[in-house]
Amino acid sequence: MVPKKFAPALSGLILSGLMSLLVSGIATYRATELAPGFVAMWMTGWLTAWLLAFPMVLVVAPLTRRVVGALVSRD
Repeated sequence: MVPKKFAPALSGLILSGLMSLLVSGIATYRATELAPGFVAMWMTGWLTAWLLAFPMVLVVAPLTRRVVGALVSRD
């Protein structure tokens, strides 16, 4: 098991992985349809996107939480 202190980073890793997988798959399909080598192109695009998405999620997530906190009413 992963220690609890790493939960935000693990959450960011999983979220960025899934979102970049989905978005890169859609973008690859739109650009190539189901051309030969589609899966290889998708996986290459996904890994590149994930390498950028994961650090961005770690940087942007705290800012997003602050903005949401400011927009949500306090009971």
